[in-house]
Amino acid sequence: MNSYSSRLVETTVNELARLPGIGRKTALRLTLHLLRQDVTEVEALGNAIIHMRQDIRYCNLCHTISDGDLCEVCANAKRDHSIICVVEDVRNMMAVENTGQYNGVYHVLGGIISPMEGVGPNDLNIQSLLQRVATGEVKEVIMALSTTVEGDTTNFYLYRKLKDYGLLVSSIARGIAIGDELEYTDEITLGRSILNRLPYEGMMGR
Repeated sequence: MNSYSSRLVETTVNELARLPGIGRKTALRLTLHLLRQDVTEVEALGNAIIHMRQDIRYCNLCHTISDGDLCEVCANAKRDHSIICVVEDVRNMMAVENTGQYNGVYHVLGGIISPMEGVGPNDLNIQSLLQRVATGEVKEVIMALSTTVEGDTTNFYLYRKLKDYGLLVSSIARGIAIGDELEYTDEITLGRSILNRLPYEGMMGR
């Protein structure tokens, strides 16, 4: 049982400790650090978090987090809108973007197919992807999902849905080890996997 001289401090520690990867010792260290900061700096942090949570939106096109109807990537005319990189979530989109090797646009599925967790195709942003492809403006869809069983299942499902649209369906190269989560892959390996992507049909059965 932790003992604090202030219930205000204890409450703050309890709230911070609820964050992923933050234990009680780290939460206490962060709380004491905030106490040493100027009040205006702490207020700025608190206000930024509150405004983010209240005002954040999702892109109408790719479903990533956004400040407006369209995210900065989708609104950028300099990006190649004929290439869509399909990712599981926002973290994986950021991982691909940080490689600096990709200039197309994205589509965030919002998860992957996982019967064990009760997640099926209808729970994901798949229909809106098909609607984007149906415009005829998309030349390639890159499936950049984690190399897990669930990721491969989702890849296969998407391929079956996309293969009749007359476009190239590719997948990131297997420079990423089987079973790896995309967001934890180093930027160089991930960047090379994007650049060296292969037609998905040719990877089936590997």
